[in-house]
Amino acid sequence: MSRAALLVLADGRFPAGGHAHSGGAEAAVAAGRVTDGPSLGEFCRGRLHTTGLVSAALAAAAALGTDPLVLDEAADARTPSPALRNAARRLGRQLIRTARATWPHPELDALATARPRGAHQPVVLGLTARAAGLGPEDAAYCALYESVSGPATATVRLLSLDPFDATGVLARLAPELDRVARSAVDAALRVGEEGPDALPAASAPLLEIAAEAHAAWPVRLFAS
Repeated sequence: MSRAALLVLADGRFPAGGHAHSGGAEAAVAAGRVTDGPSLGEFCRGRLHTTGLVSAALAAAAALGTDPLVLDEAADARTPSPALRNAARRLGRQLIRTARATWPHPELDALATARPRGAHQPVVLGLTARAAGLGPEDAAYCALYESVSGPATATVRLLSLDPFDATGVLARLAPELDRVARSAVDAALRVGEEGPDALPAASAPLLEIAAEAHAAWPVRLFAS
């Protein structure tokens, strides 16, 4: 296992397309739900315990070697919004292109062939971690960090928020991120015996509704 590989995968400069997505922050800013550091913190906390938890468990299960096609179906079932499903598959398609060039692996090739339009990004992330020699905990942490760092970075652009404040939000969430990561890995470990129903299905209805509205905006800074 290479911790250096984890740094590469989690680096915001890794060309996986995440910079074009705000994780729902653009719609939340427009609706007045995110206006400053404290409200950004609450928004990110909500994502961490819902979307983040689900994504982390999917990624951890993929890193453990669970059939990615089964996990992709599980991800679909846990993503009611067509706009978010489309965004997840676009991100997955971009990530698998990058992953195959960075850490060539037959399992990545097989998934790309089976899902030419893209698999859900957390599933691809976990498989990428596996190809890089990383474990389920690494994949979970990477997925969770993405779930909160994306909105934090986007809010700096959307609100001209002080980057120090945005970074402080992420730092204060670190203890909770640790706890959610443990829960995600625990769920992923049960998939072998219990099947995909062992994975969490925490919902975030407001994110889903906002994503559908955001997808119809004529002008937007971020894709989702």
